[in-house]
Amino acid sequence: IAAALEHNRDLRKALLRVEEARAAYGIQRSERMPDINLGGQGARSRIPADLSPAGRSIVGSEYRAEVGLTSWELDLWGRVRSLEQAALQNWLATEAGGQAVQAALINEVAQAWLNLRELDQRLAVTRQTVASREQSHEIFQRRYAVGATAKLDVTQVQTLLNQAQALQAQLELQRAQQINALRILAGDAAPGLLEQSATGMPQLAPLHAGLPSELLVNRPDIQAAEHQLRAANANIGAARAAFFPRIALTGSFGSASAELDDLFSSGSKAWAFMPSISLPIFDGGRRRAGLELSKVRRELAVTGYEQAIENAFRDVADALAARHWLADQLQARQVARDAQAERARLAQLRYDNGSAAYLEVLDAQRDLLDAEQQLISTARALSASQVSLYAALGGGAGPLPDNSGRPVSSNSE
Repeated sequence: IAAALEHNRDLRKALLRVEEARAAYGIQRSERMPDINLGGQGARSRIPADLSPAGRSIVGSEYRAEVGLTSWELDLWGRVRSLEQAALQNWLATEAGGQAVQAALINEVAQAWLNLRELDQRLAVTRQTVASREQSHEIFQRRYAVGATAKLDVTQVQTLLNQAQALQAQLELQRAQQINALRILAGDAAPGLLEQSATGMPQLAPLHAGLPSELLVNRPDIQAAEHQLRAANANIGAARAAFFPRIALTGSFGSASAELDDLFSSGSKAWAFMPSISLPIFDGGRRRAGLELSKVRRELAVTGYEQAIENAFRDVADALAARHWLADQLQARQVARDAQAERARLAQLRYDNGSAAYLEVLDAQRDLLDAEQQLISTARALSASQVSLYAALGGGAGPLPDNSGRPVSSNSE
């Protein structure tokens, strides 16, 4: 899991999307502040005599150095503030989305690891079965060679061996594919760990009873939906403010002179102040449609928020139900496996004593192998349900690291 959090490409893209949203918020926040520029210019021109009021050609110069204020909007109706708030909430929603990717990655790695442990255990049982049936096959071949058993029994033993060998090949393929999947998730950062064979399912710490349902509020998908709802409300405020006049201020202060040497001398001060106001009168219904669009998107955000909460409760309920019933199923599988083992032992005794055909042994051993495989799969499913419950409660959704490895802190402005 640590390797996946460091090297996984999907998580890396989620972190970059958070950085992108944070930069977009910074751009929007800067709209509240005026743009102040320092500039200078120089011009020299000649006016021909026939165009000059003095009746002779004139060569003129103009030099300017000034500090200017470029079209700063007075946010009297809150349009810029609403757009800034919407950008902030979009950033926070993206960050929560990144935390959701992180939590999903942890869940996916844990589930894949449990699948690998299951395949290891199933392979261990299958390999033991193959070795045992190879010995039985050799024994029956020697018996057949001396006329102590029938050809049918040798064929049945061969069939039993071939079935186990086919199952082993199938499990080997699945294990190789599972290792490849884990390497993709972890960025191929722990090959030695992946090659280790497992001896049993891990014992996961149980969750304590009495956890409040408010814990689900910490799920990143719910937090993302909440921030998206707030962004939609802010966009409505910006759309409403678009119906009111927009007032902008533009001005400059500096020095101007016809001679460069006199640019900063006394009496060369120059300034300009140009306020402007724009009042919408007719736009073909564009502003009205923009407001309606913002309201519809707000309703979509409300629906998404409600759906996220419903999905969270369903995930928890499903995980709790799975944990309860899989525990009962595991107990039943254990009893069934023990019964199949006893059946296989008794069938072998009956065959050795000449009281039963080898077909009875064949069926008993085949059913025993199936029971052992099902028992291991059920144990894995029970552990997986515990991981699913952890993920459903928002586990693993910690602070996201930025590009420098430092956590990304949520801005609560």
